[in-house]
Amino acid sequence: MGWHREDKVRGLVLKYYVVLRSVLRSKPHLRRCLKRCRHCRIFFLTHPCNAGRKDLRCPFGCRDAHRKHDSHTRTTAYYRTHPDEKRRHNRNRYLVDRKADGEDEESRARRTVEARNGPITDHIRMVVCLIEARRVSRDEIGRMLNRISRQHSLWRRRRMDYVVRQLNRGPPER
Repeated sequence: MGWHREDKVRGLVLKYYVVLRSVLRSKPHLRRCLKRCRHCRIFFLTHPCNAGRKDLRCPFGCRDAHRKHDSHTRTTAYYRTHPDEKRRHNRNRYLVDRKADGEDEESRARRTVEARNGPITDHIRMVVCLIEARRVSRDEIGRMLNRISRQHSLWRRRRMDYVVRQLNRGPPER
């Protein structure tokens, strides 16, 4: 519930709030779109059609966690009453997994693009549309995120510090 207060993300959340406050100062009409997550209590912007709702969850994980929990509850209740269906689904999943071992590069690339078009990207797109008062495509958001993630840090560091930082980020994507 208090994930945004933990040490690991506290700095990012503070930066997020600074940006959120500056957006609300420059675009006061968006104040009605400001909502607080029902679960974690963090502030976020929502679509104007949801402005009157009080039961919203944030797009930073609470919404998906709630959806998964409800889905799990429904599925469990269904399969308790239909055990043959569960056996059939497990069998089909086993057969599909056996075929997926020979996956090609194109399908891997497609999965990468689908992962980029996740719920947080949709939220970013909606917020940018609200701020700029125009329609923004997913491709535009994808290009913007790629450009931002490629930018080098403005801090001056020794080359060794830079290499260590890059190695700590994780293995390179293939």
